[in-house]
Order: sequence, then structure tokens, then C-alpha cells
Amino acid sequence: MVRSLVHDSARLLGAILKDHRRAKGINQVALAAALGKPQSFVSKVESGERRLDVFEFIVLVRALEIDANALMIELSEALRAR
Repeated sequence: MVRSLVHDSARLLGAILKDHRRAKGINQVALAAALGKPQSFVSKVESGERRLDVFEFIVLVRALEIDANALMIELSEALRAR
């Protein structure tokens, strides 16, 4: 049960990040370049296949120019709604 919850949460975070990336008109290749990572890194994060540690999260949201606190609230509300 816990494993499923963690996986679902990672997928939801990935979907939220993907929505923000697309809203800013940034493709995966450009975001990956800004992060110094391969495009597959962004793809795996957005699909929930790869989880982020807190430092990777901060670097990613800064690259997207997203407020980390607001994103955590958005994620928390989305998880609560499920």
C-alpha cells in the first residue's frame, strides 16, 4: 500500500511539473539542457518513473521559475482530492 501511494504521488508530481513546463512553452529537451541532464531524466520524472530528492526538486522548479512552496501546496491539494 505504501509503495503504491509513493508511486502514485510521484506520478502526480510529474504530471503537475509537466503541466507547468508546457504552460511555459518549454520542451523536455530545453528543460533537460537547463538542468544539465539528458532528456530521458525529464521524461522519467514527468512519468513518475523517477522520483526526485529535495535538492533535485528545488533545482527543477527554479529552472521552471515556479515557486516551490506553491507547487507543494498544489501537490498536497491534488493528493487530498484523490
